[in-house]
Amino acid sequence: MASRVFPSSLSQSKILKLWGDSSTLKGVFEAGDMSAVATKLQATLYSLENARLDVGITGDTGSGKSTFVNAIRGLGDEDPKSAYTGVVEMTVGPTPYAHPKYPNVVIWDLPGIGAPTFQAEKYLQRVLPARYDFFIIISSESFAAHHAQLACELRQCRKRFYLIRSKVDVDITASRSRRPSTFSEERVLSQIRDDCCRRLEAGGLQDPKVFLLSMFELGKYDFHLLSEMMVKELESHKQHAFLQALPNVSKPILEKKAASLRQHIWLVAAVASGINPSPVPGVRDVACDLHMLIDSLQGYRCSFGLDKDSLATLAGQTGQALHKILEAAQGPETQVTEALVVERLGQASRDASAFTQELLNVPILGTLANCGISFATIYQMLHMSLDEAVKDAQRLLLQAFLDDSEHEDWEDPGSVPRQGGAGGGKETQALALLD
Repeated sequence: MASRVFPSSLSQSKILKLWGDSSTLKGVFEAGDMSAVATKLQATLYSLENARLDVGITGDTGSGKSTFVNAIRGLGDEDPKSAYTGVVEMTVGPTPYAHPKYPNVVIWDLPGIGAPTFQAEKYLQRVLPARYDFFIIISSESFAAHHAQLACELRQCRKRFYLIRSKVDVDITASRSRRPSTFSEERVLSQIRDDCCRRLEAGGLQDPKVFLLSMFELGKYDFHLLSEMMVKELESHKQHAFLQALPNVSKPILEKKAASLRQHIWLVAAVASGINPSPVPGVRDVACDLHMLIDSLQGYRCSFGLDKDSLATLAGQTGQALHKILEAAQGPETQVTEALVVERLGQASRDASAFTQELLNVPILGTLANCGISFATIYQMLHMSLDEAVKDAQRLLLQAFLDDSEHEDWEDPGSVPRQGGAGGGKETQALALLD
């Protein structure tokens, strides 16, 4: 197992590409001072886990922008921490809403842009665009000249923006009712997208890209495409923060979160084994910071909606007994304890000797091998725990939200649920609470 995991995750080129400050980092490793290595990596890990992200959400009154502010934060409109929603404009100025689990990710509910006298330049002076990493512009009907005007102004300011056409579920339902015998969801969606792009181009916006969404069925339609693009275009040090804050509404999002967390396992293992290590009772030759590992494993469960509060809320929202939810997740420990971490370190130590030898084969990582078996044991344990959390989250998604016809799409670990078919309103409204 060690030889399969190690080369793709901890190569010298991967480290230097990931952390940018290659000459300094390489010098620290080659100096052979594990304390210096761990101290530097601790600062790097802290900056990754606490990267600030600000997202501005704007659009017409009644377009669903405040509902989107709530949905992207994993909340329903009636949650005490939710943004106000309604058919009249509720936002008089830029209003920040921190993510309930990741307070460094802040979603801003901005004033509406539908006034007849709207002027993009004055609007941006009011909301201060430099504050935000990117903007999302929402319309529940066809886009108009003021949407194109704002988008053009943002492009001129070199600010990223994403155009969302909301409430497409309403259009689909209406089309199905009017033409049941000839109805085609794919055709309706294509018509909506083409109309939006045509009107934006008529307003002067070149090459617009529009994402179709339902705020109450967030896992359907284009949300996974939108989330992929937003993550891809973010600065590298902010990608991880945004991914962890995304609601767990689909298998692709779960997998992307896991991939981001896997990239940082070696960082956590190096810091936990190199700063204030203490012998682990009952695990031979392993010393580490157990409290850091407890926090890491609890962080995995929190990210995938497996913590106690999320599971209890999920049970209430779906009407299922809590023990059924726990059975689906197959994870009886909703709270990570020191005893659990020690037990898992003991299990991982069986494969750690071979992994330590792998470290010696990469010159820049020889310093890590000086930690003895500790680093390798922690690294293996974190991988095992993360993989388990991902599987628990996938089973939970199936149990609570997907019907039998969609189970087949998930049996293959590499498969992706059909777009537009994964779960419907019940899935999204409840599963958003998992994150």
